[in-house]
Amino acid sequence: MKTKPKLIDELGMHRTLTRLAHEIIEHNKGIESIALVGIKTRGEFIAKRLAERITSIEKKELLIGMLDITLYRDDLRAKLKQPILKGTDIAFDVTDKNIVLVDDVLFTGRTIRAALDQLMDLGRPKTIQLAVLIDRGHRELPIRADFVGKNVPTSDNQEIQVRLKEVDGEDSVLLIEKV
Repeated sequence: MKTKPKLIDELGMHRTLTRLAHEIIEHNKGIESIALVGIKTRGEFIAKRLAERITSIEKKELLIGMLDITLYRDDLRAKLKQPILKGTDIAFDVTDKNIVLVDDVLFTGRTIRAALDQLMDLGRPKTIQLAVLIDRGHRELPIRADFVGKNVPTSDNQEIQVRLKEVDGEDSVLLIEKV
């Protein structure tokens, strides 16, 4: 694999998440009825960072939860013989909330479909919005993000790698060429 120069560095990540936080607040006309739900693993940490920024801007605490979509994946049998469950943690009723679902990369849309299925099993949100750090295209399902940090058109022989301090020790987004 060949790594190209960073698409987003640490400072760029900070700016991108701050802009996304402002967009979420503006679109929802405040934070009264919204809750952030991150998709494990990296979506969880992005959601936590967005919640910190939104709380800092609005001076109010924000509801935040985490989804483990492992058992909702449509490729579970093909990929995993023994799935590793990380646990869903949503300590509030999603019914009638404006949920902002958060993930690192939007690609085929299948991860988001699984997250939507799981959210609907937990209750009936008023709306579900999608915030992603990177949208790389190649959708297989009719899913689009409401809030996008950066659009990065990719080819089939490329992948996006999001690195976060909490998981990887650094903040960056890389474009990787599969050789």
